[in-house]
Amino acid sequence: MEDKVKVVIDEIRPLLQGHGGDIELVKIEDKTVYVRLQGACAGCPGAIMTMRQGVERRVKECVPEVEAVVAV
Repeated sequence: MEDKVKVVIDEIRPLLQGHGGDIELVKIEDKTVYVRLQGACAGCPGAIMTMRQGVERRVKECVPEVEAVVAV
C-alpha cells in the first residue's frame, strides 16, 4: 500500500509546487495516511480544501484500501 500512496503523492506534488507548496508522506498507520503540507500550502487558508478535495480524494481513488488522509 505504501508504494501506491507514494506514487499518488508524487503525482500530486507538481500541482502543489506550482503554487509554492509541497507535500510529504509522514507515515501510514492502519488504513490512515499522514501527510505534511509544506511551503505556501502549510499556512494557506485553502489548505483544508486542498486536503479534502485534492489529496484525500485522489489517494482514496487510486488506493481504495485507504480510509483517511490526515494533515499533520
